[in-house]
Amino acid sequence: MDIDRSTPGCGAARDGRWPAGLRRWGGAIAAACLLQAPGAASAQGAPVQHLRIVGGLAAVNQYTRHEEPFWTRDLARLSNGRATAEIVPFDGAGIRGQEVLRLVQLGVVPFGTSILNLSAVEDAELGMLDLAGLNPDMTALRRTVAAYRPQLKKTLRDRYGIELLAIYAYPAQVTFCSKSLKSLADLAGRRIRTSSATQADWVTALGATPVPLPFADVVANMRNGNIDCAITGAMSGNALGLHEAAGWLQTTPVNWGLAAFVANGSAWEALSPDLQQLLQRELPRLEQAIWADAETETRNGSACNTGAPACTSSRKGRMVEVPPSAADAARGREILTRNVLPGWLKRCGPQCAATWKQVMGPATGVELR
Repeated sequence: MDIDRSTPGCGAARDGRWPAGLRRWGGAIAAACLLQAPGAASAQGAPVQHLRIVGGLAAVNQYTRHEEPFWTRDLARLSNGRATAEIVPFDGAGIRGQEVLRLVQLGVVPFGTSILNLSAVEDAELGMLDLAGLNPDMTALRRTVAAYRPQLKKTLRDRYGIELLAIYAYPAQVTFCSKSLKSLADLAGRRIRTSSATQADWVTALGATPVPLPFADVVANMRNGNIDCAITGAMSGNALGLHEAAGWLQTTPVNWGLAAFVANGSAWEALSPDLQQLLQRELPRLEQAIWADAETETRNGSACNTGAPACTSSRKGRMVEVPPSAADAARGREILTRNVLPGWLKRCGPQCAATWKQVMGPATGVELR
C-alpha cells in the first residue's frame, strides 16, 4: 500500500486507511503527524510551525525532565513563538520501541526517539554502540559514541532517509534481584528480565535465562515470581517501584540504553531554515543535559534504592548494593569478547565485522578474535 507523501510526515494511505500493520495505532499515530500551521501566526506575523514528536519512555527522567519540557515549553521561547510542539512517549502512543525507526522512515512518525538496541531487532548494526559489557563507565560510553557517531549519521541517512539530530543516554542498566547474591557468578540459574538481544547474550553467558519483558511489566513479574532479576536503569527501576519488589542491586553496568533522536528526511526538509538552525543548535544542548542527568542518576539510583543519605528522592528503598569486584569486571570483559560480540556479529554480518575493525576496535580496545 502506498503512503501519501503530499503532506510531509503524515502516514495515512491514499484511501484514508492506515497501512497494514499500523491500523491498530489509529488515533495515536494520527497524533504523531507533523503539522505546518499556516492559519496560525507568531507575534512577528510569520506562520507558526507546530511539531508533534514521539519521545522516549514515559515516566523516566529523560522524558519528564528533558524531552517533554524542551518541546512543550522551551521551543516556543527559543523561537520567539515561531515554533511550538507537543510530544507523546512512544509507549504512551501504543508504539513498540523496535518499530519507531521504521515509522520515522515511512513518515508516519516525522520526529522520534528510537532506543537503538530495540531498533537493532530489525537492523543489528544499530546495536553496535551499546553492546552488553562494552562500556563499563560513562567515560567509555562517551568515547564509543564519539567514534561511531559519524558512521551512524551516514547509515541512517543512506539506509533510511533519516536525519540523526541527537543521541541520548539513559542511566547505566544494572541488575535488580529478589534473592541474595554476592557476585555476577551468583546470577547463574536465575530468570532475568532483558530488553534487548545483547542483554540476552550477556545473561545466557552467565548461565541464566533471559526473559524479554516491557519495562512497565517488570514489577508485576518480579512480584509473581516469573522473574528473579531484572536489568534496567537504577533510577528508572526506582521510579517503577522495583526497590520495593527486589532486595539486591548488582551495579555492574550491563549497558546504557542509548537512544537516537531522528527526523524523517522529508519532514526535516519541510522545516524553515531558521527552525532547522535552531534545532541544530539547541538539540546538542538537550543531549548534553540528558547525558549529565544519566551520569548523576547512575550514582543517585544506587543511593535511593539502598536508602543512602545521598538520595534526594522521597522513594528510598532498603536494597543491598552489590558493587562489581575485580573478578566481576574481568568476567564481564570475557563475556563481551567470547559471547556478546560474536553473537552480535552473527546477527549483523561481514560488513559489521569490517566496521568494527576499522572504527570500534581502535576506539574501544576490543579487537575481533
